[in-house]
Amino acid sequence: MTVEQSAPPRHRPDVAVVQRRTVRLLAGTQVLGGTGVTIGVAVGALLAADLAGTAVAGLAQSAAVVGAALLAVPVTRLMTGYGRRPGLALAYLVGAAGGVLTVLAAVTGWVPLLFLGMLFFGGGSAANLQARYAAVDLAEPARRGRQLSVVVWATTVGAVVAPNLAALADRLTTGWGLPPLAGPFAFSAVAFVATAGVLLIFLRPDPLLTARRLTADPGVPTDPGAVNERSAGADPGATGAGSGPAPRPAGSLRAAWAQVRRRPAARLGVAAVAVGHLVMVAVMVMTPVRLHEAHHDGDVLPVVGLVLSLHIAGMYAVAPLVGWLTDRLGRRAVVLGGAGLLLAACAVAGTAGHDTPRLAAGLVLLGLGWSATMVAGSTLLSESVPVPVRPTVQGLADLIMGLAGAGAGAASGFVVQTAGYPVLTLLAAVAVGPLVALALRPVPSRGPGRDDAGDVPDEEE
Repeated sequence: MTVEQSAPPRHRPDVAVVQRRTVRLLAGTQVLGGTGVTIGVAVGALLAADLAGTAVAGLAQSAAVVGAALLAVPVTRLMTGYGRRPGLALAYLVGAAGGVLTVLAAVTGWVPLLFLGMLFFGGGSAANLQARYAAVDLAEPARRGRQLSVVVWATTVGAVVAPNLAALADRLTTGWGLPPLAGPFAFSAVAFVATAGVLLIFLRPDPLLTARRLTADPGVPTDPGAVNERSAGADPGATGAGSGPAPRPAGSLRAAWAQVRRRPAARLGVAAVAVGHLVMVAVMVMTPVRLHEAHHDGDVLPVVGLVLSLHIAGMYAVAPLVGWLTDRLGRRAVVLGGAGLLLAACAVAGTAGHDTPRLAAGLVLLGLGWSATMVAGSTLLSESVPVPVRPTVQGLADLIMGLAGAGAGAASGFVVQTAGYPVLTLLAAVAVGPLVALALRPVPSRGPGRDDAGDVPDEEE
């Protein structure tokens, strides 16, 4: 039992005020943290290709994805006991350590150190991804998709600018004596440390601990402006509403999996974020190498920066619209739309050849598909499980998502090396099929009304 739970009831905070402050702070830190993450994405595969060859270029990015996935477990356990603030800060600090190690790898040319650095560098991605869940802790049921999407959207500013800053950071630090492609990671490390400091100082009161305290005291009236869980169609068990005490916080992955297994909506949420991330990582990480093949006689970094900026704009810039559609049309409908966009992206990018504008268009569609599956899937997952176990379930989802993306990234280099980029996009398209089947699967009703996905409420099997 945490101190938060055992302490006597205190003055109830104004939930609406705390939520607004939380979302604004998370949006601000996403700008800085997103810059650090995306610089690494832009140059990580290129650095690995320079040090170890094209065949293992995807493995470097996979190491970062694996790092983010593995870190999600201890980070969410820390959140379960102490709240979002220390968990997010820890993840960013681990990412900063990874940036430093990657710089050292570039200086020494030691490939194992590069993979270790990229593994730790994944901490920045873990923090950026977990921040979206913090935006939902105190959100009104009818606005959860929009609140989550605001934090996702905020990454746009840093993420779109970052790939283009990579070339500038590289030129500046090369003049200081660092080898090519090392400077961007030094910049990322500084950005991660600054983001962690801001969160530790200003993310108060902690949204997760506040939500847990309010859930544990069902006799306290909710914020007058809040939407009633039942009238919004949410599963009563998702937030601890209804009869009986809310479950105690649980940190085991087995308990988290039990929650997901019992709830069809939670299963769809996990599948949406995992498949969307798998397809996005598989195609995106090898696109810089594809561009390098087309522009081998010139400076490829500006071209890579432009294409990845467009891709990341697709991922984040329209997130508020995606969030609005998620609340308006339903979670399941947006997941299906995202799956369609992923299929279109694979078709366009896979048939682009060395046509850079067409390849860029495919990457934009890829970003849009990821945005739809991420926002709708994360919202559906968060509202489908009780508040006390929510962080652990979210950590499990990000672990599955990360491992799926890591597997795709690891295989992508070998697929491109042996069969080519078009075959990679074809295999990525095939991976979308199971998500479509799951989203189209009817969910049995246990009574009138709809859940926030636009479907009938989940039932525990």
